Amino acid sequence: MPARLGRYAVRRRIGAGAFATVWLAYDEQLDSPVAIKVLADNWTEDQAVRQRFLEEGRFLRRVESPYVVTVYDAGEIDDGRPYLVMSYADQGTLADRLEIDGLTPAQALEVVRQVGAGLQTLHERGVLHRDLKPANVLFRGVDGQVRAMVADLGLGKSMEVSSRLTVIAGTPSFVSPEQAQGEPLDPRSDLFSLAALTHLLLSGRAAFSHASLAAAAEPGPPPPLSTPGRAFSEEVSAVVARGLAADREDRWPDVASYVAALSAALTPALEGEDARPWLPLDPQLTHPGAAPSMLGDHVSLPDPDLPRRPRRRRRVVGVLAALLVVAGGAAIGYALGGREPAEATITDASGYLTVTVPSAWDGAVAGDGWQPRGADGDYPGLSVGTGDDWASSTEGRGVFVGILPGTELPDRVPNHPECDSEKSPIDGIANGGDALTVVFTGCEDRVVVERVVQLTDNRLLWVQVRSDSTTVANRVLDDVETHGFS
Repeated sequence: MPARLGRYAVRRRIGAGAFATVWLAYDEQLDSPVAIKVLADNWTEDQAVRQRFLEEGRFLRRVESPYVVTVYDAGEIDDGRPYLVMSYADQGTLADRLEIDGLTPAQALEVVRQVGAGLQTLHERGVLHRDLKPANVLFRGVDGQVRAMVADLGLGKSMEVSSRLTVIAGTPSFVSPEQAQGEPLDPRSDLFSLAALTHLLLSGRAAFSHASLAAAAEPGPPPPLSTPGRAFSEEVSAVVARGLAADREDRWPDVASYVAALSAALTPALEGEDARPWLPLDPQLTHPGAAPSMLGDHVSLPDPDLPRRPRRRRRVVGVLAALLVVAGGAAIGYALGGREPAEATITDASGYLTVTVPSAWDGAVAGDGWQPRGADGDYPGLSVGTGDDWASSTEGRGVFVGILPGTELPDRVPNHPECDSEKSPIDGIANGGDALTVVFTGCEDRVVVERVVQLTDNRLLWVQVRSDSTTVANRVLDDVETHGFS
C-alpha cells in the first residue's frame, strides 16, 4: 500500500478488480477526498491493457457531465504504473443499495434518468460504455441529495472503433446480444443495458440471468416487468420491453428517447408519493472520515502490560503482548456488507487478517503491521475504530487484530481497571485453534473483550474489541478471519 500517490495522501483501499485497484486518498491542497485508480502490477508490461486503462481516463476527461465520474488528474507511480484521480463516490454504488434495500418506483426512475443523462453525454462525445451494471453506477452526495454517476469505462470504446468488429466482453446479464456476438456496436447497445438495469430496479428481479456471453447472444424474452408485489401499466412494460428487444432495430433510437418514454409512462403512477429527496443520504455507506492531518502517524492501544489477574488452570508462560505500534497510515480493503446495519469488511495490507465491523467504526483504520514488545520485526496487525483514539476514549469503539510469536496460550490477558467486572475466562476453539476469551463489562459504558488464539505451533492471534454490547462484540469476534495460517 503506497503512503502517497503523487501529491495525494492514501487513506485506504476502496476495492480491487482484475485490472486495477482503487484507493481512497486525500487531496491536501484542495482539502477534498478523491478516488485513485491504479493499474494492477501484473498488467504493467501488457501494453494493450495499459492503453485501455489510459483510454478510460481520456474518455472520462472529454466528458463534462454531473452524471459521469470526473477525472481530475493522472500520473505514474515509481514503478511506472499509471493512475487516474477521480471523483470519490461517498455514497457507494447502486449494487450496494440493492444489497441493503430495493428502490421505490420513483427512486428507480430518477436513477434511470440520471444514468441515462450520463450515457447520453458519453454518446454525444462519441464514446460507448459497454459495461453498464449496478456496480458501475456510483452515488455521491451533492447539496444534501444523492447523485448517480456512470463510472468504469474500462470497456469503453470510441464509436469509431466500436463500429468495427471488437473484442467480445461485458457482463452477461446486462450486455446486448450484438455485443455478446462481437458485432459492430452503436449507442443502442448501451440502451439495451440501461433497459436491463431498469427492469431490475423496477421489478426487483433481473431481466436476464445469463451465465455466459454465449447465452447473452441469444437472450430470449425477459420475464414480465410486473410482479405480485409491484404492478406496472402496460405502457411502462412496453417501454422497457422495447428497450430489451433482441434486434437493435426494434429498440428505441437512442437513450434520450427511451428515458423520455419511460418517464411519460411511469410518472402518472407516481402521483401522490411523498415529496422527499429521491434517494436519502446514507451515513452508513462509504465515507472518507477525517482528513489525514487530523490523524496521528500511529494508532496506539493502551499498554496490555497492565496488572493482570492470574488464572488457575494454566501455567504462566509470559506476557501476551505489549504496546501496539502500527506502522504508517491506513491502506485497507473496503466493501459494504449486505446485512443491517451496514458493515465494513476490512483486510490488512499484508492480506493475512480480515475483520467485519459496523461501518461506523471505520473512521480510523491502520493495517500496515505492528511490533509486539520483545519481538524482532513487524507482524501483521489491523486496527479499526471510530477514531484514532478509539481504544482510550470513553466514546471510542473498535477492534485490534494482531499476529504475534508464541508457542502456548498465555494464562492471563490484559486487565482493565476501568471495568467493573471480569467474566470467567472461556476456553474454546476459534479461527481453527485453541482460544482463550475474557469479557470485561461496566467499562465506562463499554464492553471490552480480549481473545487469544493458538493459530499455529509458533503464532498467536490477539483480538481486542471495545463495543457497546457483548452482542456487537461477539459478532465482530465471529467475523475475524485469518488467511495463510492453516
